[in-house]
Amino acid sequence: MARKPKKLEDLFHETLKDIYFAENKILKTLPKMAKAAQSPDLKAAFTQHERETRAQVKRLDRVFRIIGKPARGKTCAAINGIAEEGSEIMKDFKGMPALDAGLLAAAQAVEHYEISRYGTLSTWAEELGYDEAVQLLEETLTEEKNTDKTLTGIAKSVVNVEAEKEEEDA
Repeated sequence: MARKPKKLEDLFHETLKDIYFAENKILKTLPKMAKAAQSPDLKAAFTQHERETRAQVKRLDRVFRIIGKPARGKTCAAINGIAEEGSEIMKDFKGMPALDAGLLAAAQAVEHYEISRYGTLSTWAEELGYDEAVQLLEETLTEEKNTDKTLTGIAKSVVNVEAEKEEEDA
């Protein structure tokens, strides 16, 4: 029996489920990262991004409604892997000068994954004629890019500098 051919609509839905899972996983991880971070700036960035992520999940709920599908995630191996790396950094570098630099690197890996997913989803939503979904996905994409810029700024101005200084002083 021949399988029904999968089209862009199917791929859009599967990828939407992937990012939905990822965002919900991130919501569970950000408070742990904020607690582990030593830099007040990094703690604040993680806390701010947790608030943004809650709004992003609500936007994804709206996108699911737009396409007439239930808001459900599917396991995202990529985000699970990045989260596991973050957990290892928290364990292996706890109390060390490079902890925040490692946390920041893990957070940026998440941001880059999200930027890729939201950019793709936005393009597909446009192709599929989901104009309202495009706006919602673009709003989140902009937030993810801004978070990435914020994290880069914290890395360059505070976290990497402090980790390097402390290592030199040791």
